[in-house]
Amino acid sequence: MRSTSVATALAVLFSSAALSVVAAGTASAAATAVTTTGGLVVDGTLQRVFVGDAANGRILAADYSGSLVDTHTGLGSVSDLALSDDGSTLYAALPNTHQILALDAATLDVRTTYSIPTDTGPRHVAFAGGKAWFSYGDQWDGDIGSVDPAVDPAGGTDPVAMAQFPTEGTSSGIWGQGLLDTDPTRPGLLAVGETGISTDSMAVLDVSDGTAKVTAWYDGDYTLNSGIGDIDLVPGADQVLVNGTDRDAWADGRFSKAGAYPSGWGADVSADGLVAQVGAGKVTVYRPDATKPVRTYTVGTSTDYVVNNVRWAPDSSRIFALVPGSGGYTLKALTQPTLNVPTLTVNAPSSAPRAKKLTVTGKLSATVALPAGVKLSVTRTDVESPNGKALAAVTVKADGTYSFADTPPAGGTVTYKVAYAGDAGHTAATASDKVAVSRAATSLSLNNNGKLYNYGADVKFTAHLGTTYKNRSVKIYSDPFGADKPKKLIKTGRVDSHGNIAAWVDMTRDTAVTAVFDGDARYTPKTVKATAYARVKVSTAVSKHYKTAKIGSTSYYWFHKNTDPVLTTSMTYYKGRKLRFDLQVYYQGSWYTTDSEYFALGTNGKTAIRLGAPGESGVRARVRSVYVNGSSGDTVNSTTYGTWKYLYFSN
Repeated sequence: MRSTSVATALAVLFSSAALSVVAAGTASAAATAVTTTGGLVVDGTLQRVFVGDAANGRILAADYSGSLVDTHTGLGSVSDLALSDDGSTLYAALPNTHQILALDAATLDVRTTYSIPTDTGPRHVAFAGGKAWFSYGDQWDGDIGSVDPAVDPAGGTDPVAMAQFPTEGTSSGIWGQGLLDTDPTRPGLLAVGETGISTDSMAVLDVSDGTAKVTAWYDGDYTLNSGIGDIDLVPGADQVLVNGTDRDAWADGRFSKAGAYPSGWGADVSADGLVAQVGAGKVTVYRPDATKPVRTYTVGTSTDYVVNNVRWAPDSSRIFALVPGSGGYTLKALTQPTLNVPTLTVNAPSSAPRAKKLTVTGKLSATVALPAGVKLSVTRTDVESPNGKALAAVTVKADGTYSFADTPPAGGTVTYKVAYAGDAGHTAATASDKVAVSRAATSLSLNNNGKLYNYGADVKFTAHLGTTYKNRSVKIYSDPFGADKPKKLIKTGRVDSHGNIAAWVDMTRDTAVTAVFDGDARYTPKTVKATAYARVKVSTAVSKHYKTAKIGSTSYYWFHKNTDPVLTTSMTYYKGRKLRFDLQVYYQGSWYTTDSEYFALGTNGKTAIRLGAPGESGVRARVRSVYVNGSSGDTVNSTTYGTWKYLYFSN
């Protein structure tokens, strides 16, 4: 029960006192991510990609989409990986525990653990000539060793052999833990790149009979390279690729410069000689000895890079790259690497009149030559052909340009899509451009804008549509004020023969009504809005009086002078709503406002207010309840005044 006082109201009237008022999909495949890379190899038979996580001592297995399928943990460290020739065995170099592990490639179960008698490695590992070869050593004392999986340690023969780098014809040998590379198209060969100092010594060794012999040696003097960060045997040629850039050929035991690709940081070479080169934020594919790329993949920003962490699938169907990101590297599968990606452009006028001829131009270009007489398909999409209408194919000229003319029959946004289907050496390409084609304007009107209605009135809103081409449909939406009642479609259909369509709205709140014409091929869309307003429902019940009687022509509720009247207001409920309670006192022939106070409305839409008795007779007062848009705590209805209730206090 809320309260205010007639006595206090009288005091206000006589300036003796003031009134007071007593705030979340479907699951997706797990990514294959590592903190620091420790090897990357691809098994074509199992279609598995193996990644070493050096920092966390793990080996991860992914499928050809790059999704994680298996993990082997607890290895302490992993610095490099290699596969046996048949792909059944995965070898891992563990430098912290000085071991080579042989794992089942299908299950990642450990088959054999080989202890390596060194405290500086093993670091890199590669498989050739039936053995797993590894590098070890410090900056000034590098070497290679081998593990022979055919040797059973139980037979008394050690399968691990150390100090296998040939000394004859290699001067001081290599410094540091050498980089190793093999290639299935060059069986029995092992490439070695020096890492211990900034010089660039390197070798190709023949290990086909299990013993390393020098095929070619270069005692680094900076004439070929300047430091080695990556080395790859090149299929089909007596060459190595250094740092993804320099092609160095060997003959008669010596190396010489054979050419170079545009500058890169590392690479891998496919079985057919394609080079996947890594650089600043990209992986670039080159054909053998070419300088223009077949394809370029963007894999990060210009400051991101992939260092020697890119590998071809054995069938050249895709490239796997460890792409840098936040806190590590994520495996990405790059598809269709052997296909060149053409660039296709379309240039249409920004605007054009309907039913008038326009010309569209463009160009098809590629870094790998396109076939002569290439044809492009053309599709026009507009309001009358939303799924597209095929136009005549257009032939590309010798310089790659093309053009065609069209007369758009429909206005609005017209899209011209041009497509190249691709060929044996190129991917498909599509491009499009849009034209704003002119349309005439039509008229659309909606009645009842600005009108005020009593609560609950059923109001008919009529939309009138003017001249159009084919579309005679109009949609009418109702959007009551307040976030709890969303906008909704209340009528859709064709207008009648007079151009009219109507919908009924129950006016319980202020409401925005919109009529929408979607347009057609010759007339623009149009939307109109009418805002109509609704009062609240409000009434006041009086209690504690002993009779009703008129004073003059006005009916009063009569109270004894010491009785507290109770006024109960009923009002349309809305969350957080308040009612304003107005109190006036009659004095010397006029009514004076003495109190205008806000009270919270109960959740049942009712609030009872007790007036303190004046304690003297002859007092006349009147009260009413009011909803004030904004001041009553919300703006969903229009200001509504309840009727005055008249009170008289007698002895």
